[in-house]
Amino acid sequence: MMHNPVWLFDLDNTLHNASAHIFPHINLSMRQYIERHLSVDEDEANRIRQDYWTRYGATMLGMMRHHGTDPQHFLEETHQFPELQRQLVFQRATLHMLQRLPGKKILFSNAPGHYAHEILRLTGLDKHFAAVYAVENLKFKPKPMLQGFRTLLRQEHLNPRRCIMVEDSLVNLVSAKKLGMKTVWVSAGSRHSPFVDVKIRSVLQLPQRCGRL
Repeated sequence: MMHNPVWLFDLDNTLHNASAHIFPHINLSMRQYIERHLSVDEDEANRIRQDYWTRYGATMLGMMRHHGTDPQHFLEETHQFPELQRQLVFQRATLHMLQRLPGKKILFSNAPGHYAHEILRLTGLDKHFAAVYAVENLKFKPKPMLQGFRTLLRQEHLNPRRCIMVEDSLVNLVSAKKLGMKTVWVSAGSRHSPFVDVKIRSVLQLPQRCGRL
């Protein structure tokens, strides 16, 4: 493996299972936000939410571009979790896995900062990350936009060839690979991609497989 690597970890569905409870909660909150602020019905709000996510990689970007939505307000309204501890699905073995990995670790997430920091605190993951880059830190240029990657690299004074991106979203890994990073895809599917250096079903497999990098 490369000498003294820097690991860039995604958060949702990479370090914990967000699909079980958290993503459905966010999707509902986004739909309700769109209903309120665009005065549309439930079906149209769902269509808009999904369309913007597909076209731009984030519903927030579509709302900003087409409706002048304030991104901070959108994120605050759609990422409220009164019962976040109960909704979390997290394997504590992930903490041991991170401890075994050599090199610096940075969280690189499209989530808002208040949510990302709370997940890190509740799980104990915060002890393993030297820095956290949430969407506000990326100047609201989330993955897969190259501007967000470059903001992180510039602020951390990093050569992308030292970096290993660990992520569940293939489109984000495509951007990472274009910048010269090594890439690890966390996916249980059968698809393969030339933009992926290592594919694993679970992030817990990372220490055994990182020698391939």
